Amino acid sequence: MIIETKDAQQTFLLGKELGANARQGQVFTLTGDLGVGKTVFTQGFAEGLGISEPINSPTFTIVQIYESGRLPFYHFDVYRIGDIEEMDEIGFEDYVFGEGVCMIEWANLIQEILPKQYTEIIIEKDLDKGFEYRKITIQEVE
Repeated sequence: MIIETKDAQQTFLLGKELGANARQGQVFTLTGDLGVGKTVFTQGFAEGLGISEPINSPTFTIVQIYESGRLPFYHFDVYRIGDIEEMDEIGFEDYVFGEGVCMIEWANLIQEILPKQYTEIIIEKDLDKGFEYRKITIQEVE
């Protein structure tokens, strides 16, 4: 599925819709260049889960845990991991196979340890279509 958004609000609302429909145990991967709107999308996703606290990119902590919504939400940003073994050290599998929902930014960097099934989300810019235009591809990986 490919969705085009024209501004940050539409990107947020798409994330919110996905979050509202997310189920326990689902893993979502989120890729796109810096500044493409991954955090805006994730903020919408969290709101869809019923989380009202501020959502920021966990760039320096690898994972942020939010438990105030209808499901626990585990938000990963693996952009700065130096070695895949760091994921074992933080208990990655406990989150992925846990009772919540995972959103993993820059998941392409840990491709070899992703579960067999997940939902891949790719956000892309196209400046020819406008500064705030985004092409968002959502597909199931099995």
